[in-house]
Amino acid sequence: MLLLFLSLASARCFASWSIETDRSTAELHGLFEIRQEAREFVAKENARNHSGWVALDPNMKVLVPRCSVPLETQWTPKSYGLTGRNVMVTCARAVGTTLQKWHVHVPVTRNR
Repeated sequence: MLLLFLSLASARCFASWSIETDRSTAELHGLFEIRQEAREFVAKENARNHSGWVALDPNMKVLVPRCSVPLETQWTPKSYGLTGRNVMVTCARAVGTTLQKWHVHVPVTRNR
């Protein structure tokens, strides 16, 4: 499993790819879908609080296993020590891997 994971990761390095093309597969959760979850969360927060946040792209180096349950979102707690505001996209149960759960932090900025 680790060999498959590493080979998929190295293939990403050599292929021309972006967030738009980084979609979920049977093994990996795509950054596109992770960003979409963050965007939906930010849109709800903006509507509720009349704020102007915009979700940016997650770190392109992130590689996480496919999630077997719906993703959850929240503001990243300040205790995580990240610079600036971030949305934390969480998977509570990953598919068939030793990594049982994961978090991806998606940065946000104010829409000016």
